[in-house]
Amino acid sequence: MVKTVLIVDDDPTQRRLLQAVIEKQGFKAETAESGEVAMDRVASGGVDVMLLDLIMPGIDGMETLEAAKTKQPDLPVIVLTASGGIDTVVAAMRAGAVDFFVKPASPERIAVSIRNALKVQNLSGEVKRLTKRAEGRLGFADMIAGAPAMQQVVRLGERAAQSDIPILVTGESGVGKELVAQSIMAASKRAGAPFVAVNCGAIPENLVESTLFGHEKGAFTGAVGKHMGKFQEADGGTLFLDEIGELPLDMQVKLLRALQEGEVDPVGSKRPVKVNVRIVSATNRDLAEQVADGAFREDLFYRLNVFPIEVPSLRERKEDVAALVRHFIGRFNAQEGKSILDAAPETHSLLANFDWPGNVRQLENAVFRAVILADGDYLKPEDFPQISGLAPTIESAPVAAVSPLPVGGEIAANVPMADRPVEIMDEGGHLRSLEDIERDLIEFAIENYAGRMSEVARRLGVGRSTLYRKVREYDLDVDGVRAAG
Repeated sequence: MVKTVLIVDDDPTQRRLLQAVIEKQGFKAETAESGEVAMDRVASGGVDVMLLDLIMPGIDGMETLEAAKTKQPDLPVIVLTASGGIDTVVAAMRAGAVDFFVKPASPERIAVSIRNALKVQNLSGEVKRLTKRAEGRLGFADMIAGAPAMQQVVRLGERAAQSDIPILVTGESGVGKELVAQSIMAASKRAGAPFVAVNCGAIPENLVESTLFGHEKGAFTGAVGKHMGKFQEADGGTLFLDEIGELPLDMQVKLLRALQEGEVDPVGSKRPVKVNVRIVSATNRDLAEQVADGAFREDLFYRLNVFPIEVPSLRERKEDVAALVRHFIGRFNAQEGKSILDAAPETHSLLANFDWPGNVRQLENAVFRAVILADGDYLKPEDFPQISGLAPTIESAPVAAVSPLPVGGEIAANVPMADRPVEIMDEGGHLRSLEDIERDLIEFAIENYAGRMSEVARRLGVGRSTLYRKVREYDLDVDGVRAAG
């Protein structure tokens, strides 16, 4: 959506001049002839920047500024003055204006002022988001959840937050399960207490017990000091157990005991330690199916699955795609010092019609890459080459020649792995070794799913620890794939 600039000035000539300048810069211009009309427009929402004349009959500019800041504290206001008196300008800046200029101002000066105001708004929003996250206050109100499927998630999460009932958050990889868990904590009586997240699939099997429950000094080789486990770190707060389906069976027994007794046994300790934690677990697997296959304990499943919440995939909530895109643009503008205004209408249409197998995480990474690549004010379809099929228009970036695959020969080195088949026959027409095929298949999957190892493991039907061991054995470059994606 194009950014909206509200022009508040009692002079119709000035309004028309400013409107022409603003629309020429690619913004949407709206006008108000008085402070009263301006406040009604601000109250209805959708104003991104206000240009405010200080001298007006009725409610003057200063009163309008103060009222606007009360209704919408984050609204950037640029004040206009015909006199340029220093006292007036200082008073306006103290009241919350982000900039000022003396009428008449050049179109370049107006454009720079609006863009700087939007940049300040992005930075302010990012600082608040990070502060909320650090303080454990990033809640449901901060989520983009306009789609009906997400509204149901919010309703269930808010209800579950009122007690310490165990919650199991399910959904595909990348849908935002951890964000839901954080929002539940922020809405609960444990808000502000520790929020400790553990990815059960990323812990080596021999370290799962000490990671979760802690260990004493000398408990095993390498235990040079006492270590508090994740349960003790989260004492008084919330413990988020992500990828719970990856937990080894022997650890599932000990986890069940910890949940039932409210205490943990650190490795090497002579006595248990009492803990008070709220458990929120998450998985992208079908735990009921794992129970039937004997890969997950039935008693632990029922202990965790007291209050299930399923987070929909992005293709089931496409109404939120445009808002998510704008949210990510604002965040990455702040992080990277960019000033992208929005995605072009044809880009929004392209992104809304894509299925997003990697869900919100994939969309986030795609927008990040596009923001870095973009040269203009709006993200174009060519800034999303993996989706649009269009090459990004970056000057000084030569297009690499792509050699065709030779029949029966070696695969060209400059063809991306995700764009070529996994060969099972060698040059002589004989089967390649199982090890070579496995290496190529894993490499293919890593590139195809942009380095999302949980998804790669799920698609290949192996555990994450097994997958990471194979990656080390075959010396595959996961970080490089993630950086490229």
